[in-house]
Parts: sequence; structure tokens; C-alpha cells
Amino acid sequence: MQINKVTDALSVSPQITAEDVAAIRDAGFRAIICNRPDGEGADQPNFEEIEAAARAAGLEARYLPVTSGMVRDEDAAAFGQALMELPGPVFAYCRSGTRSATLWSLAEAKRRPVAEILAATKAAGYDMGGVARRIVNGGKTPTDTGDAHFGVVIVGGGAGGIAVAASLKARQPDLDIAVIDPAEIHYYQPGWTMVGGGIFEAAETAKTMGSLIPRGVHWIKTAVAAFEPKDNAVILDGCRVVKYDRLVVCPGLKLDWARIAGLEETLGRNGVTSNYRYDLAPYTWELVQGLKAGRALFTQPPMPIKCAGAPQKALYLSADHWYRNGRLKDIEIHFCNAGGVLFGVKDYVPALQSYMDRYGANLDFFHNLVAIDGAARKATFEVRKPDTEPERVTMEFDMIHVCPPQCAPDFIRVSPLADAAGWVDVDQATLRHKTYDNIWSLGDVMNAPNAKTAAAARIQAPVVAENIVADIRGREPVAQYDGYGSCPLTVERGKIVLAEFGYGGVMKPSFPKFLIDGTKPSRLAWLLKEKMLPPIYWKAMLKGREWMARPEKISAAP
Repeated sequence: MQINKVTDALSVSPQITAEDVAAIRDAGFRAIICNRPDGEGADQPNFEEIEAAARAAGLEARYLPVTSGMVRDEDAAAFGQALMELPGPVFAYCRSGTRSATLWSLAEAKRRPVAEILAATKAAGYDMGGVARRIVNGGKTPTDTGDAHFGVVIVGGGAGGIAVAASLKARQPDLDIAVIDPAEIHYYQPGWTMVGGGIFEAAETAKTMGSLIPRGVHWIKTAVAAFEPKDNAVILDGCRVVKYDRLVVCPGLKLDWARIAGLEETLGRNGVTSNYRYDLAPYTWELVQGLKAGRALFTQPPMPIKCAGAPQKALYLSADHWYRNGRLKDIEIHFCNAGGVLFGVKDYVPALQSYMDRYGANLDFFHNLVAIDGAARKATFEVRKPDTEPERVTMEFDMIHVCPPQCAPDFIRVSPLADAAGWVDVDQATLRHKTYDNIWSLGDVMNAPNAKTAAAARIQAPVVAENIVADIRGREPVAQYDGYGSCPLTVERGKIVLAEFGYGGVMKPSFPKFLIDGTKPSRLAWLLKEKMLPPIYWKAMLKGREWMARPEKISAAP
């Protein structure tokens, strides 16, 4: 007997026998639902046998037979009603358990988010992608027929999505493209570090989405609920369906604030801030200016995260302000990093370490923030040092800058596009999906082993555009991505360590060493970050102008 837990209230299973009922009772179940019609298989016990065994074991039993492949709306309603009436937890079964899982999914459609339903059934071993559209439609069979169709559909209107739309239009102006994104505002997120350091104003980092969608590109202002890649379809909230010839997936990351206990309740007050949110970056600068003495904590969660250097950028700019104002001697700084190294590319570590030493920062490696008590100003870390038993350490603070844990959005993690870890599964060179050859992905949500930065998306967008156009023309991929990413580490006001690297941590400098030596702090790199990169982002990258971003061609085999 196999017990596949869907929720605390329901588990499902393949066909059982009367002899299994006692074990079901001993496992804590109080009722059994049979979703398999009698006589479906030659070796199948009929429901009367199961019901008799259930009664003998003190369990309730109910017969709700469903023909394989024909789960009707009324069947799902009956299943939901049974779950309310029967004592729980409930054990449901059919031939494989799929019908029972499907019935639960449809019955719960009005009560739970679609991503939660898909995640619960996936964890139990059942893929509900085939009924995702019905789940989105509140558990009912959709009747709409007016679905839209586009040559290219782009999911996500962030840096990657707008850039690839613009690059596609530049290559093939007549291409019918739609961008799906519910956001009203598009943010230049790399600027938030500078807002938190008092260099930029927050408003400089935001523009309306409508002003950035390339001319001739349709904007579908709603959220994606699910994917049906076998049918070349994207299901939207409200059960509308958009069909595509080719799909680009780039919705960005989910900032999982809730994974740190107590964090959401105290963000933006009690000295708790984060440059990872537009509305909180100004609060960072407010705290930095106001802190005269005490302890300041800066945290970094386990990878992957957006811009691996951002957590320590906040530390450097804060410490530099305190240094320039004569307060540093009275402020104790801790960099609490869940990882074991200061930066993942060793060539840049000496310069960064020299600044940590300059600011007297304590490097607390293997410290992962798990809880915050804002009112008490205490932060709790799980410490997992190699060859040592995990322990929990609580530190008091006067100010704490939090980098939240990050993951793929729920609707990506539970989709057929995701790998086992929840990221869109692509070839790391061509950025084409490994299973569905008319799907590409770029930006933070795909699983290529590169740094998740806007600079990476700037290079990826032309690669994806070039390969989509080649595919439209019946050719194999022609462009490849080398893993390039860039992290301008703001080590002090007016100087930056410009880290540029590709797959495997190989350094990939964009400038001659006599102009910018990325392993050393540079004033020219600061000028690039402060004055040049914002207009390059708004006026080049998002307009399809590929300055220093022309795609690398795939070399022909010798």
C-alpha cells in the first residue's frame, strides 16, 4: 500500500485491498473514499469488500466512482462535499491515485491559489498540469473560445522581457509579439543600492510599464496562472488562454520574505530594512544617517539571489558614510553570510577583504538569518559550519539590512517548464528549453549557472532574440551565451570594484586593464555605475540597442 499525502486532511493512493484497511486505520485515517468504478480491472476488489473491511475497522467509507479520463465538474463538487462531511483525515484511492488527486484539485480550486494546488499534488507525485486551466477557472470546465494568438509571447516585463522584445523587434519589425505582466511600474533595480546609500532618489529608478513596452508589442496586463506547453498555451488569471508559436519565460525571482519568521511584520520599522524593495531603500539611508553608535547587521541568504554582491554593497556604502562622519569607531558591523566565502569569484576577494578590514566588519560566515524580533531588536541565525553540529545564535541590533531568501515564482516551480529545483530548464549556451524547443528563458528564473544580474540579462536578450529569429527561418541556434555577469561593488562612495565574470568564475573584463582593472577599486568604474549605466539601461538595453552586447556566434564544428 502506498500513501501519498496531499494535505494533512487528505492522502491518496493507488488501488487498495481489504487487507490494507487495518493499516490505513493504524496510520490515523478515519474515512475512505473510493473513486474507481467496480469492474474496471479484472483483479480489482469491489467497493463492497472495501466498505465491509472499513466498517470492521471502525472507518467510514464512501463510493464516488469516476470513469478514467472523464472527471466531470459535478464529480469534483461531490468529492469536495464528501471531504466536508466525512471525518478526517481522509484516504482516497483509484487505480493510480490520479483521479483522486484531480478531484481534490478541482474541488479546492475556489479556495486555494492554483500554484498551491499544483505544488501539493506534485509533492504527492501527481502532475495536475493537464487540468490547470480548469483549476484556474474555479474547478469548472472552461467554455471560452476567443483565445488570443501571437508569434512570440514573453512572460515577464522586467529587464529581460522588455529587452528581448525590443531586440526581436529590431531584428524582425513585423513579428507579432505580446508581453504578459500585471505590473504598472518597471523598476531599475540595480539603482536601489544607490538609493540606500543616499546617491540616487528612489523616483529615478521607476518608470511606467506602458512607456517602456516597445512600439508594436501588445501588453497583456495580467498574471500568468499556468503553462500548457504541449498545447503551446499560457493560461492567465481568470482562465483566459493565450496561444503562441514561440514562448520566452523571464518573470524574475520571488523574494521569499515569509521564510524568515517575523520579518514581514517588522520590515520598514524597528531598524529593519532592505534595499531589495523600492519602498524600503530610502529607509536604509534614513537608518544609516541616524545611526550614531551601536550594532549594524547585514545579511546574505543561501544562493541563488539577485546580484550576489548587493548585500555587501549596502554594508560598504553604510560603513563609508559612518567612516566619513567619524562614527565608525562607535559602530559594530557584522556581515552575516549563509555562505562560506566573501565573494564567489576569488580574483575579486582581496580588494573586497581590504575594505571589510578598513571598516572593521566582522565576517560571520555560515550564518543564515531565520527569524527577527523587531520590537526586541534581535535577529536569530542558524549557523551551519562544516563538520559542526548546526546551532542557533541570536544577535541584538540597532540596524539590520536584510537580503531575503529567493526562489522561482510559484507558477514557475510547479510548471512543466521547471527542473527538479524549480528553475526553467534551459541549455546554458543557447538558452533554449531542454524539452520544449519553441521555448526560451533568460534572466533570473532560468537554471543556467550564471550570476543573476541585470548585466547578465543585457547579454542574454540578444542571444535569445537571435536564436528565435533563426528558428523562425528554419535554422539551428546561431548565438550562444557565455555566462557573462557583472557586479559593480560599491566599496566606497566614489569607488567601485567592477567584478565581471562568466561561467566557472572566469574573468570577462569589458575594458582594457589600463582603463578599469576590475580587481582594484576604481573611480572610473564608479562613474560608469552612477552616470552611464542608468541611461544605457533605459535608452539602449530596453530599446533594442545592443551596445557592447552583440551576441556571440556559435562556432562551427571543425
